[in-house]
Amino acid sequence: MSFNLETIKVLHIEPTTVCQAACLQCDRENTDLYDDAINQHNLTLNKIQQIIPESTVKNLDKVFACGTFGDPAANPNLLNIFRWVRSINPDITLGMNTNGGLKNTAWWTEIGTLFSKPLDYVVFSIDGLEDTNHVYRRNVNWKKVMENARAFIKTGASAHWDMLVFDYNKHQIDDAEQLATQIGFSWFRCKVSKRFQWNPVPGLNPPEGIDLPNVEDPDSISCHALKEKSLYLAANGELLPCCWMGSRIFNRDVLIDAAVHTPNFEGVIRTWDTDPLPVCKRNCGVQKNSNSSFENQWFKQTQIK
Repeated sequence: MSFNLETIKVLHIEPTTVCQAACLQCDRENTDLYDDAINQHNLTLNKIQQIIPESTVKNLDKVFACGTFGDPAANPNLLNIFRWVRSINPDITLGMNTNGGLKNTAWWTEIGTLFSKPLDYVVFSIDGLEDTNHVYRRNVNWKKVMENARAFIKTGASAHWDMLVFDYNKHQIDDAEQLATQIGFSWFRCKVSKRFQWNPVPGLNPPEGIDLPNVEDPDSISCHALKEKSLYLAANGELLPCCWMGSRIFNRDVLIDAAVHTPNFEGVIRTWDTDPLPVCKRNCGVQKNSNSSFENQWFKQTQIK
């Protein structure tokens, strides 16, 4: 049930731990997990080339950049990293998740031009409208997000609007979807964060009337990483089974240490029959007659075009 660099099809890269935002439930805001003074990292192209051979890149279906601690756009090497991947594998799918508030429109035009294949995409995480996005995504400038998203979309590239729904912004779902349609986003999606169940923040409330995802006591584990044959490359250069395990990378849990710090994560798999790791239960747990919590996370998904 395991695989390695010769058999993976998807590579998730976290290019950096740097981020301008201070999202209320982000791991970087939890001082037990991350310390900006000592844990700051930026992956360079040279570092990635030392870890990921060209033979692996040629075999991949997809490379995407998404942050556990940082926003990919904060890495000054990001364009060159994506250019290198595409030069090795011209047909590969490229993807990226971002708060959208970094860099300028010229940079986003370059990303859009590079992300020219039919399945390429950028997910813009935008939690409401101008009067609400900054409540959770602190330090993110709404007008800059809109300018950057418009510049990216203008190239013809595919942009997805992902919205975390809280009690204070739930009334804006329809208006946000309408704006996404007007601007030219390809998808609009909404979900309630699972982090309320293990990282509640005083004054930050889940939306009343919308069910929270149930991840407490799953009947089994349906591992997303195994399904898509993916590995996660953390910003410090460490390979891990998935990004959810990477959330402990700077403050290690003894059980996770023993089980997962190898790409062939047999140690993780062995826990599933008796006592699955909490991170596995939260993200890939399956209730009877339902999909895993990861596959069932969106309560609203609209393909706009």
